[in-house]
Amino acid sequence: MMKRVRQRGNTLLIVLILLVVFSLFAVSAFNSSNTNLKVIGNMQARTEGASAAQLAIEQTISTLEFTSNPDNIAATPINVDIDRNGTTDYTVQRTPAPKCFRTLAVKAGDLDPANAADIACMQSGVAQSSGIDSAAAAATSGNSMCANSEWNIRAEATDARTGIKVAADQGVAIRLLDTDAANNCN
Repeated sequence: MMKRVRQRGNTLLIVLILLVVFSLFAVSAFNSSNTNLKVIGNMQARTEGASAAQLAIEQTISTLEFTSNPDNIAATPINVDIDRNGTTDYTVQRTPAPKCFRTLAVKAGDLDPANAADIACMQSGVAQSSGIDSAAAAATSGNSMCANSEWNIRAEATDARTGIKVAADQGVAIRLLDTDAANNCN
């Protein structure tokens, strides 16, 4: 007759331990993939917000309205539909208002008569001076009727759904008539 071998359950215990270890690996992998998915989603939302802000800046500098009426620009938000589904994804505010922070008179000698943009800056050769000598007249001698102005435009895009805010600043140089530059640049 054969002798029966008594089983102690060691195999069952080892299998249960391995099952717990593999379950911990699976949970860890799931949590890691969830974290990576959140990071990628945040990066995508940030990139979209930056694109919306840049779009608003490009729309702003495509016209010269920001040089003559910066407060109106700041008061008018731009709605951006990134995915083109008909709903606003980002609202962009251009605050603070576009600001001119520096002007520099363009010298008459720097103008090119062959350039159509420079013709508006040229002064009459007939009446250069009224004949009155003053320090102010000496300081402006040789200046054209234009000035180069430098502006800062800031756009802040906000996604109401996620609450993300992304801001972009852009410097812009614009040639203006010197009277407009004097009125709009502090």
